[in-house]
Amino acid sequence: MAKKTKTAPRSASTDAPSAKSGPACWLFKTEPEEHSWEMQKARGRKGEPWTGVRNFVARNNMKAMQLGDLGFFYHTGKDKEVVGIVEVCATAHPDSKDETGVWKCVDVRAVCDMPKPVTLAAAKANPKLAAMALVRTARLSVQPVTPEEWKEVCRMGGLDPKTVAAGKP
Repeated sequence: MAKKTKTAPRSASTDAPSAKSGPACWLFKTEPEEHSWEMQKARGRKGEPWTGVRNFVARNNMKAMQLGDLGFFYHTGKDKEVVGIVEVCATAHPDSKDETGVWKCVDVRAVCDMPKPVTLAAAKANPKLAAMALVRTARLSVQPVTPEEWKEVCRMGGLDPKTVAAGKP
């Protein structure tokens, strides 16, 4: 798989979600020229390993993920927008592109398109998302998303978060 976006230094981190009563929510960033939403969808139900992450906070976020957790698929670069939703289909395992054995990855599969992509500018303009890691920690490539942030971004993108969580977007 193509290289993912660069990540923020450790000090810019946020903590991974703790115990939960349903799927946790995340945001996965990628450069669309390297691995686009269309490429992710083409992987089908098997999904794709989210390799190339070289930041300890992002790695620890992936280690905290469970099967069925959902995430926003975010294009970096000129677009800077949430374009789809993915599901974790394999928990943290060694990154096949890492010879040191330090780095981990999860596998994700496409769930659905975001009917109306949610731009970074729109997220920054929304007071309900002021504390979102995407707004505060722009460079962290794998970020936790709170349930409230998940609902708001889904609403902005034209999705009902309840139907997405139920697997019926």
